[in-house]
Amino acid sequence: MTELISEELPTTRPNPFDPPTELTGIRDKARISRLEFADGHLGWLVTGHHQVREILGSPKFTNDPGSHHLPDKRRQVDDSDTKRKVEPGMFLSQDPPDHTRLRKMLQGQFTVRRMNQLSEWIGTIVDDQLKHLRTFDGHADLVKEFALPVPSLVICALLGVDYDEKHRFQEDTAKMLSLDTPVKEAMAAFERIQEFMRELIARKKASPGGDDMISDLLATGEPTDEEASNMAMLLLLAGHETTANMLGIGTFTLLQHPDQLKILRDEPEVIDNAVEELMRYLSIIHFGPLRTATEDVEIDGHLIKAGDTVMMHIPVANRDPEKFPGNPEELDLRRPATGHVAFGHGIQQLARIEMRIAFAKLFQEFPDLRLDVAPEEVPLRTNMGIYGVHSLPVAWSA
Repeated sequence: MTELISEELPTTRPNPFDPPTELTGIRDKARISRLEFADGHLGWLVTGHHQVREILGSPKFTNDPGSHHLPDKRRQVDDSDTKRKVEPGMFLSQDPPDHTRLRKMLQGQFTVRRMNQLSEWIGTIVDDQLKHLRTFDGHADLVKEFALPVPSLVICALLGVDYDEKHRFQEDTAKMLSLDTPVKEAMAAFERIQEFMRELIARKKASPGGDDMISDLLATGEPTDEEASNMAMLLLLAGHETTANMLGIGTFTLLQHPDQLKILRDEPEVIDNAVEELMRYLSIIHFGPLRTATEDVEIDGHLIKAGDTVMMHIPVANRDPEKFPGNPEELDLRRPATGHVAFGHGIQQLARIEMRIAFAKLFQEFPDLRLDVAPEEVPLRTNMGIYGVHSLPVAWSA
């Protein structure tokens, strides 16, 4: 008989880098378990890597948020709130054919070739931010002065957003991602960012021909204004939040694993794999993604019925020994880490390039970088939808 999990899933980790011990134990017992959602729905929790990949690739599951039951009571929408629905252009929450059509629009913008062409420009942004970091005379918050500004500068320039307007999305993004933000406040923050992006689209249509990704997208004439503004919002949020948090928690991780940091410094050719291994090892999305079955489907011997919502847990799936043999609980920058399910494609190719450049240059420029507080004093983002560190006080020889 399949075990039923009726308790709220934990976000507290045994240490800053490992997923909750309880969830690792659940995976080791069964890679698919019954899960009672916050509204009483009996759905499923998937913690095995192969099972996650199968569900993500199956056309028998929908990504429509209106079909999903939610696991977290803090994110329940009551009858007085607007029902969750798919916004035009929100391709991460859409199924084919709309998802396919929207992703195709972006394919020309996010080719590996184009992203690699940006490497020199991203390197200049990283260099400038490292010079800025030097001005703090041996002590600084790495998140505030490096990890957040680098991807924010990159994505703003790429999309044609004025960096001086970053306050219009960074503050509201934090509210949306906080698990402690009441639903109505989170929805209001979402709507403010939407309005900002609508203004951006209107400005670009009034002055066409800009040298940025959104101007190029509008020039094709394919997306509607609403689709374009929501696509731009997704790219803006994904383009700075995931990278910023990976740079922060990734630096913390390397500083706490000096043997692995030595590999990174002594073997520069390992940087590509190091980024993949850090993404696998840290897996900064707490919960999700969610999918709901549109028809009965059998996964790993379990009958998932039409209407059942499935929640996948990426951090424990990315440490599944069936996929990553040889102690996946350990950080190993030499481990072949391809095949993890931490990130998708598109904008995440840009994130990978940013991380490769930022990690390499940071530890080259600051060879004696170290924590400026005890490890247990680093504030962790256990209360946020995307994990990381709120701040990372560091020191170096001035």
